[in-house]
Amino acid sequence: MEYRRLGKSGLKVSELSFGSWVTFGNQVDTKLAEACLSTAYEAGVNFFDNAETYAKGKSELIMGEALKKLGWRRDSYIVSSKVFFGAVDDPKPTQKGLSRKHIVEACDQALERLQLDYLDLYFCHRPDPDVPVGESVRAMHDLIQQGKVLYWGTSEWPAERIAEAHAYAKEWCLTPPTMEQPQYNMLVRERVEKEYAPLYEGPGLGTTIWSPLQSGLLTGKYNSGKAPADSRIMLENYKWLGDRVLGDESKLDKVRKLTALAEKIGTRMPLMAIAWCLKNPNVSTVILGASRVEQLQENLKALDAVALLTPDVMAEIETILGNKP
Repeated sequence: MEYRRLGKSGLKVSELSFGSWVTFGNQVDTKLAEACLSTAYEAGVNFFDNAETYAKGKSELIMGEALKKLGWRRDSYIVSSKVFFGAVDDPKPTQKGLSRKHIVEACDQALERLQLDYLDLYFCHRPDPDVPVGESVRAMHDLIQQGKVLYWGTSEWPAERIAEAHAYAKEWCLTPPTMEQPQYNMLVRERVEKEYAPLYEGPGLGTTIWSPLQSGLLTGKYNSGKAPADSRIMLENYKWLGDRVLGDESKLDKVRKLTALAEKIGTRMPLMAIAWCLKNPNVSTVILGASRVEQLQENLKALDAVALLTPDVMAEIETILGNKP
């Protein structure tokens, strides 16, 4: 497992990481979470991603219990959480968003659920149009000063909002955001490759990208146009995911062609899709999700597929995709 710096910070994260979105609390209980975390850690993964809104806080509870049972040295791994959506059904105005009140209280609640003394990474999960960016920047800075958070960042923020946060932090000598967590994969490229481009060499920006397999579409398992049995329950619970993976025949056609290319170069479609993300030098880490140990073990092999993506293969992928920003 190789490691990359998180933007211009000194923190090094594993190229592949493990997240709990959709799975922990829904498909994964504490026992299975412990097995998955252990599998990832033993393979060299050092970053585990979470959020207050995942399973309404249950995801953090499960990860916290699993980490406690595993008993690893705290200085050997990285844990994140995110704040914005809240951790309860139908949250009241003070239980969501990026106000100072919610940021501070949500951090304390996340630490309690995760059974940790501090968060390595803390993300503002979405931009909040109702809160001045300076209020959120100052709240994050204060959490860092208190030792509750080591680095803070954003998730799915527009580039101009990130730049605004950096400008405010510089003006008032506060801690700026270090990282962004955007969606990035073969089918979703504009933000990471074009919109954020000025930020990588400017203020510095690390990216902890999510959905490298486009919610399963880039695994090839939907190539028939129908959801396999092992995915139907998930798609029923997350209807918007079903619309994403089965609602565009043109995307399915691209994945079918990509699947054939993966076979030609001696790998499998999911591994090629993850390896393609890793080829981007501005991707600090690719967050993997899994509901089974075997699934995680398979996707960790994507590191071996990177060498197969020669310039000629990358050019062939670009021809199939036809979506370079």
